[in-house]
Parts: sequence; C-alpha cells; structure tokens
Amino acid sequence: MQAVAVQPACLGLYCGRAVLVANGSNGVYSDCGVCPRGQRTDDHKICRPCTESPDRYDWLYLGFMAMLPLVLHWFFIEWYSGKKSSSALFQHITALFECSVAAIVTLLVSDPVGSLCIRSCKVVMLSDWYTMLYNPSPDYINTIHCTHEAVYPLYTIVFIYYAFCLVLMMLLRPLLVKKIACGLGKSDRFKSIYAALYFFPILTVLQAVGGGLLYYAFPYIILVLSLVTLAVYMSASEVESFKDLLLRKKRLVVLFSHWLLHAYGIISISKLDKLEEDLPLLALVPTPALFYLMTAKYTEPSRILSEGANGH
Repeated sequence: MQAVAVQPACLGLYCGRAVLVANGSNGVYSDCGVCPRGQRTDDHKICRPCTESPDRYDWLYLGFMAMLPLVLHWFFIEWYSGKKSSSALFQHITALFECSVAAIVTLLVSDPVGSLCIRSCKVVMLSDWYTMLYNPSPDYINTIHCTHEAVYPLYTIVFIYYAFCLVLMMLLRPLLVKKIACGLGKSDRFKSIYAALYFFPILTVLQAVGGGLLYYAFPYIILVLSLVTLAVYMSASEVESFKDLLLRKKRLVVLFSHWLLHAYGIISISKLDKLEEDLPLLALVPTPALFYLMTAKYTEPSRILSEGANGH
C-alpha cells in the first residue's frame, strides 16, 4: 500500500496555499500562509488570482471615494474665496482637473498597467476588509500572519488616488492661486490648500479604519448628508420660494449639484439591477427641495413667534 502525504489543515479564514506548480489536481502548493498580492483564497484554501472585473456597486463605491476630496476642495474654495472673488471658478475647475487626472492615472498604474480597466476580487462579506483581525493562533502563542488585501484592489487603490490628488494639488494649485487670487489677502489665498493638507490625512485614516463600513453604508451616507446640507444651505441663504431660488445662478448650481448626489445615492442603493423598477425612483430626486420650498414659509421662526405672541 502506497503512503499518501496528507497536508495539515489550513487554519484561519484568510490563510491559504499559494500555487507553486500548476498541474491540475496534482499541483504543488506552498505551506499555509498569506496569499500573494492580487490573490485570495477559494473554498479549498488555495490562493487564486483576482481575475474578475469590479461590478457596478464596486465602481459606485470607488466613485464615492473619488468624490470626497473633490467636494471638500469645492467647499473650502468657496468658503475661503469670499463673495467678490473671481478666482473661485478657476480654482473649482482646477480642483476638478486635479481629481480627474489623479483618477485616470490611478487606473492606468493599477493592474493591468496601462489600461483603464482593473481586475479585482469579489467582496463577499465585511470581514474581507479586515483580514488583519482574523490571523489564527493554533497554539494560542504563535500567530500565523495571513493579512492580505482580500478585496484587491478596492482598499489600496483609494490610497493611491489620494496620493496622486495631493501631488497634483501641490504642483498646480499654488501657482494658480498666486496668479489669479489677487482680490484676497496673502494669508487667505492659500487657506483652501492648507485645508486640503488637513482633510487628506483624515480621509486616509477614514479609509484605513472604516473602508469596509463605508463600502456598505456609502449610499445612505450620500442621501443623508446631501439632504441635510441642502436644507442647511437653503435656510442659510434664506430661500423660501421658487423666486428666491431663481434670483442667483449660484443657488441653482448648488441645487442641481445636490440633485446629482441624490440620484447617485438612489442608484447606489438600487444598483439598477432592474431598470424598469429602479429608474422611476429617480423621480424622487427633486422631492426634498420641493417639500422644503412648499413648507419653508410655515416654519419661519419670526412667523412662529408672532403667532405665539398673538395667541397669548
């Protein structure tokens, strides 16, 4: 009788054996451990290359993470540019250019290099984002380290994108601001850039710690934040009717921007799996703004106070 060599069981949720020599069912495999970058374990604990393309929801998540620095750029540019500054528009365009170029370059340097398409591993569950928490300790003393990017490349590609955004901003924005921001004081010219030097580290930590949570929650985050910020903006701008909304083009731009965010959130939730059922949901996009405009006059603080005084 011929002895059969039995390999010990591969412990841990994300530990696997790398394929050393591929030969069908008789391949040669490494010892149980971490999978190489760009691979994850299959049901048989064998490390397999990530060959799938990101699905629609994955692209929507990457789009959300790409939008975050752009929206923050626009917010701080508007915040620090002042009402009479003519430089805000050029800075907005420059920020859009920086983020767009960074996104394209990030896709080009990702595997496969030189293509706007990327290959990825499918996200199965939340723990795929936090493999470092699932390193097994068979004897409760020694730990087998199997930490790798099971959601390749959805975790690291965001960091690469932020790095390119930061580099492009430091190369382009100071020159532009110095040339065109003549209406601002010297201390105010670069405040939007200083703000970016704060929020990029914050976004990086947010992705590092909460990437998996953001992956599942971002559609609802978009809807809630866009609704709240629209209500705050319209209240601060004292918009109480359609006439107030049409007085300034900037208000319309802000409104349509929020409508785009509403639509993005609805599409992310529905994933447009069934077009005939999901597309009608986009008709709900203008509803919050219309509801606000129709009810704003009834919730004006001065009117409530005057009616309360008359009642007494």
